Amino acid sequence: MFERFSSGYYLGELYVEPHDGERAVIQRADHEHVNEQLYADGEGVERLDAPLVMKVDGGHIPVGGDDDVPSGTLAIPQRLADETLPDRRNVLLADADRAEALLRWEGWEPFVNA
Repeated sequence: MFERFSSGYYLGELYVEPHDGERAVIQRADHEHVNEQLYADGEGVERLDAPLVMKVDGGHIPVGGDDDVPSGTLAIPQRLADETLPDRRNVLLADADRAEALLRWEGWEPFVNA
C-alpha cells in the first residue's frame, strides 16, 4: 500500500473522499496492518490502534481505523475537503519517529506499557 519515499515518509495512492465524521479514517484492517508493518518494533504487546499520520495537500492529519470505510480509501472530514474530492491522490504517511513527533506536538500521548 505504501513504499519508502524519503527518510521520514512513505508514499501511497489512496482514494480520498469527504465524510461526515470528525476525524480522518481508513479501513480498520488496513490501519492495523500499516501500524504493525511500519510502526511496531516487535517487542512485547504493541498498540495497533495508534493514529497514523498522513500528509494530504500540505497538511498533516491523524488517521484512525473504521470498519465502514472501503479498503484503499481515506475518508476525511468535510471541513478538510475541497471541491476536487472525491479523487485518487498521492498521500504521504509519516514513519514511526516522525508520526510520534507530530502527534506529541498536537498533544497526543502514546500508549505506555506498565
